Amino acid sequence: MKTKAWATHAANKPLEPFEFDRRDPGPLDVAIDILFAGICHSDIHQARNEWGGSQFPMVPGHEIIGRVTAVGAKVTKFKVGDVAGVGCMVDSCRVCASCTQGDEQFCEKGAAWTYNGTEMDRTTRTHGGYARSVVVTESFVFQIPPHLALEGVAPLLCAGITTYAPLREWNCKKGARVAVVGLGGLGHMAVKLAAAMEAEVTMLSTSPSKQADAERLGATAFALTSDDSTFKKMNNYFDLIINTISVSHDINKYLSLLHSRGAMAIVGAPPTPYQLHPMSLISGNRRLAGSLIGGLKLTQEMLDFCGKHKIVSDVEVIPAQQINAAYERMLANDVRYRFVIDASTI
Repeated sequence: MKTKAWATHAANKPLEPFEFDRRDPGPLDVAIDILFAGICHSDIHQARNEWGGSQFPMVPGHEIIGRVTAVGAKVTKFKVGDVAGVGCMVDSCRVCASCTQGDEQFCEKGAAWTYNGTEMDRTTRTHGGYARSVVVTESFVFQIPPHLALEGVAPLLCAGITTYAPLREWNCKKGARVAVVGLGGLGHMAVKLAAAMEAEVTMLSTSPSKQADAERLGATAFALTSDDSTFKKMNNYFDLIINTISVSHDINKYLSLLHSRGAMAIVGAPPTPYQLHPMSLISGNRRLAGSLIGGLKLTQEMLDFCGKHKIVSDVEVIPAQQINAAYERMLANDVRYRFVIDASTI
């Protein structure tokens, strides 16, 4: 079926209106009329081929909320009219060790990413959520809790799970001392989620102007990392640090803030490698880990948790005609805290 979208045709070209064919729903597929699509920083990286391997034309978008318009004969979880979500993946092999343990994002045959990739046939191109519709196999479609603002739910499909996963992995709980580094699209979700888990949440930022917002979001403390005294006062303090910084920085200074056997989870991706001193980890048996979104079960758990605690992203809804301007505003850190496209404007 013909689908209207916004796409880029080269790394140095802006996004523009585009039309392409979505497949017809098969027996296990769900067809969705897209209502909202979040703009993730990784959309910019891939649209501009900053990570390499970009395929054009490209329709970005992996934070998708919509309404079901058709279901295949074997679909059991959804019916026409339901609200549904699609995240960073649209399929995986489902039989490898990673898939069977619930880590479909690490599929050993390679997951089918929502855009800039292929279906599991390795031939059919995938296009993302900057579009009017999408067709996805039922297993990779998520049920959305009722009574949440749908535009604020869309970023949960990436920003939400990206920060929820390490909080769960490292046992965030009541009284845990958690620091969030950087107050942006990821950082603001990490603060909300950790606060809902009843942790003691500290926002670490270079910008004093963000203190009031951090406290509004649920942080119980705020400290400036541009002040060297912060690293002395909070040395050996935190159980967990969620590091969302996507620019180069001294990782050793932040590791010094961890208590013994504490962990820092990296969810931001700076453009240059870290210069890591071994003693930053050896001293105190500290741990440095990465975290990449989450599997299907964990993502649904995150959505249900957000439904229970009434958590959504702080968003600015824009028409599709402002996508290119939104990209530039994101690069200038001019958004609080996530742009979401109103798909009816496509």
